[in-house]
Amino acid sequence: QLPTGLYKKVLVILHDSILPYMNEPTLMIDFLTVAYGIGGAISLLALNGLFILIHQHNLEYPDFYKKLYSLLDPSIYHVKYRARFFHLLDLFLSSSHLPAYLVAAFIKRLSRLALTAPPEALLMVIPFICNLFRRHPACKVLVHRPNGPGDLSEDPYIMEQEEPSESRALESSLWELQSLQNHYHPDVAKAAAILNLSLSEIEDDISGLLELSASELFDKEVKKSAATVPLEFEQIRGLFGKKNDIFAEHFSLD
Repeated sequence: QLPTGLYKKVLVILHDSILPYMNEPTLMIDFLTVAYGIGGAISLLALNGLFILIHQHNLEYPDFYKKLYSLLDPSIYHVKYRARFFHLLDLFLSSSHLPAYLVAAFIKRLSRLALTAPPEALLMVIPFICNLFRRHPACKVLVHRPNGPGDLSEDPYIMEQEEPSESRALESSLWELQSLQNHYHPDVAKAAAILNLSLSEIEDDISGLLELSASELFDKEVKKSAATVPLEFEQIRGLFGKKNDIFAEHFSLD
């Protein structure tokens, strides 16, 4: 039993400062699988070590994607480990052999959580979702339904369902991203509007967006040069601006 603070410190460095120097990295399987099951930030941090064991040491984790799916909650857009989590999530969802229902569940859940996400997170997750569509064309039914969201009387997606295969995500549509096309931040609205167009085959590079912060977004807006707007106006005549105003006979603007 480790204190929570120490638990996090160990997991942060485990993948690059501990596992590479172990003769048998597989000895960490139990430690990492238990950490992965705890939830919250500790589960996010355990992903790095698990990825190495799965990728390099043939670890089989039957419910891995189910657990990964359960980690998607509103906090993922706010935690300080956000960049690390989405980098690994991108790797885990990169295989073209994943079933469409699974990827659709991740797309739908990320989109639903995006409704309450800050702008800096939205500018990252929208291209992230577009990349998933490029890798898994079968999921484009979420965008290209015959009548769009209006084709559904209600959203069949079950947000509370822990099993991705039973969430009915493929029967749904991405009305959440369509609503973000009216977002108050113009860059977010512009990013969401790309779903109205046909996506290019080349994936977007999201590496520079993973650590985008609110202060960087604010500085970018402040440094924008304002366009010069030409104005036309009529020179004021009289108190209320009318040429033959009776008030002009009795009152002066001097």
